[in-house]
Amino acid sequence: MALSRIIKSNQILFKSTKLIPPNSSLLHSCKSPLFFPSNQRRPICAKHRNDNFLSSDQINISNAFISILIKHPFSPNNPELNNLVPLLTHKIVESVLNNLKNWRLAQQFFTWVSSLPGYKHNIYTYNAMASILSRARQNAQLKALALDVVDSNCSMNPGALGFFIRCLGSVGLVDEANNLFDQVKRIGLCVPNSYSYNCLLEALSKSNLIDLVETRLKEMRNLGLEFDKYTLTPVLQVYCIAGQFDKALSVFNEMLERGWVDEHVLSILVVALSKWGEVDKAIELIDRMEERGMRLNEKTFYVLIHGFVRQSRMDKALCLFDKIRKLGFCRSVSLFDVMIGGLCKNNEREKALSLYSEMKELGIDPDFGILTKLISSFSEEEEEMDRLLQQCWEYVGSQPKNLLFNSVLEGLVRNGSIDTACNLIQSVMGNNRNGGSVLVKYFLNEKEVVTLNTNSFTTVINGLLGAGKVDMALSLFREMVQFGCNPTLSHYNDLIDALCKLNRLEESYELLRQMKEMGLEPTHFTHNCIFGCLCRLEDVEGAVELVRKMRFYGHEPWIKYSTLLVKNLCKHEKAVEACKFLTDMAQEGFLPDIITYSAAINGLIKIKSVDKGLELFQEICARGYCPDVISYNILIKALCKAKRVAEAEGLLNDMMLKGLVPSEVTYNYLIDGWCKNGEIDRAMLCLSKMFGTEREANMKEKEMRPDSYIYIALISAFLSDTNLTCVLDMLKEMVDVGNLPDPLDKNFPIIRGAICKLLEDARTSFSIKHLMAEGKIPDVLLEGAEGRHKPSI
Repeated sequence: MALSRIIKSNQILFKSTKLIPPNSSLLHSCKSPLFFPSNQRRPICAKHRNDNFLSSDQINISNAFISILIKHPFSPNNPELNNLVPLLTHKIVESVLNNLKNWRLAQQFFTWVSSLPGYKHNIYTYNAMASILSRARQNAQLKALALDVVDSNCSMNPGALGFFIRCLGSVGLVDEANNLFDQVKRIGLCVPNSYSYNCLLEALSKSNLIDLVETRLKEMRNLGLEFDKYTLTPVLQVYCIAGQFDKALSVFNEMLERGWVDEHVLSILVVALSKWGEVDKAIELIDRMEERGMRLNEKTFYVLIHGFVRQSRMDKALCLFDKIRKLGFCRSVSLFDVMIGGLCKNNEREKALSLYSEMKELGIDPDFGILTKLISSFSEEEEEMDRLLQQCWEYVGSQPKNLLFNSVLEGLVRNGSIDTACNLIQSVMGNNRNGGSVLVKYFLNEKEVVTLNTNSFTTVINGLLGAGKVDMALSLFREMVQFGCNPTLSHYNDLIDALCKLNRLEESYELLRQMKEMGLEPTHFTHNCIFGCLCRLEDVEGAVELVRKMRFYGHEPWIKYSTLLVKNLCKHEKAVEACKFLTDMAQEGFLPDIITYSAAINGLIKIKSVDKGLELFQEICARGYCPDVISYNILIKALCKAKRVAEAEGLLNDMMLKGLVPSEVTYNYLIDGWCKNGEIDRAMLCLSKMFGTEREANMKEKEMRPDSYIYIALISAFLSDTNLTCVLDMLKEMVDVGNLPDPLDKNFPIIRGAICKLLEDARTSFSIKHLMAEGKIPDVLLEGAEGRHKPSI
């Protein structure tokens, strides 16, 4: 339901997406004192009562209970507690609960008190317990408490109801809050007022329950309850979260007209505008509100800047950054981090350096995240990196030199300067084979020598592998080991993977042997890299032998590699060997999937072993495999090609009995098979099945119609049967669905020949000439046909 049906708007200030004009009389009528400061927002959960409501005797009794409870494990039979029972009152119970810091102890005390003869909790003790549970985020216990407060028929005033609702809403128990509200109304435990409704609206808005929010607003209006600032704030929030732009602006204008807009309300809309991509409007709104003496808080500015940077709107991010600089907020390392990162990403290097200089002037030490971003941006040329290091060197202490060195390496690798990175790390190792780097002077100072670690080598090795420089990566890996840095499992896996992709099997096995000597166990990834290489090389014996070793480690070979091996073997007419591989795999306990078996069946068929393919198919069905449509299509195609169409149709019926839906390809094979056998009636019957009720519909309804392959088959069959009427029908249908072949299609001559025959026959020539006159038959199909002239009809 639209908000206009719920609240009365005297004037709509926002039209479409336009903001309030600066000279708006209504805006000028909103005097500054009418705006509520942000510190008037109500807390989610607060102690609604305190010890100021107790007499000195009650305070002493409360303290006595607390002393006993925290000194000893809770026991309902504690004589000290039982001696104080006659002095218990609701105020004392509430005070004790509010002063217990452990929620479990508070709940034990609450439950014990409720079991005392003659005592019954009131709404204030329930609220005290609800506050404790919500702060501790004990949702299950809080749900139970909400049920208990209704079952106990505890009467409550609207304010107390609102407090309990807010406790539920603060931990996301929105359904419980909504149900509790309805139950206390229905039973008559409370008559809610505007405050109660406001608390419920606040809870509903956090879960984006727009319909419920609007329903509750309508209830308020029907009950004659007045709306206030706290009514419309959650309404604005829920529309902003849901991206309902027009409704959000309408609510904001209503609040502005009534003088209810404060910094919090402004923040809600501005952040929403930013998320909606309305960056310019967000900035304009901030400017308009600042003219009225309102400004956003520091946190909201930070959220907006992060949003603008994510949208690559660095112009607006810089504009906001300038605002908070003037407000004195700009002293956060994280803020400089996101700004410098955004500028570096946009290649605005000089602006990034300017902000870096500003950090230095403000006395803010940059962290390595900022230095890394700058280094990554300036690392295309060593000279630029040199200039940057000169500027930041004085702010880097001696201890983090290793971190800075690694950041330089990461920057070089990230920007593709792999050779420079490799050169630099070798220079630091003392291997100046490539002439050194201009950057090495920063890291070979006599007093502050950089200690290379595994991370340094990892960065460069990964960069070399990513650039396809496998031999250089291997060389640096060996130097790393000689240097004294222990290689990790990740190093070995990455190198083995790279070598296997190049089919360098022996070197991969050598690395596998080395990692075992280092005490590193191969993972399933390690083994499958080598297994994949063996499959690509069609090394059946080696693949099966590795699978046996993998079983010992509990590793399973990847199906994609088994399938690849089978396909490659079948491609080279080694289907029998492929089948043996599948048998060996099954004996080792690794059953291939139906895709792998389908590849083997297809391979057997290609070497003229249709019966062997059928035999394997029946064998895997007996093992409990469920063949898919592709498996059936492979066999149906082969049987039709071998003119065993009846057997192929039997497979069609079998697949339908198993609940599989035949594809267009399935029917195409069968129709073509019947046509080539000269059995046109069977072909047409199959075509009717394709369109008939025997074909089950998918979850998604999709028309199934023959492709050009089937039209050609039927036309060829009808031509050989001299059934020109059916040829004409097929041709018309091809024209209607746009399936006529182009001149490069092998079936093009068949269609051109059919058109010639149709033009020669008096029964069909008129229809063909009519199609020609309408331009539905391309001229290229009429070459050589009689009467190619444009006919007059």
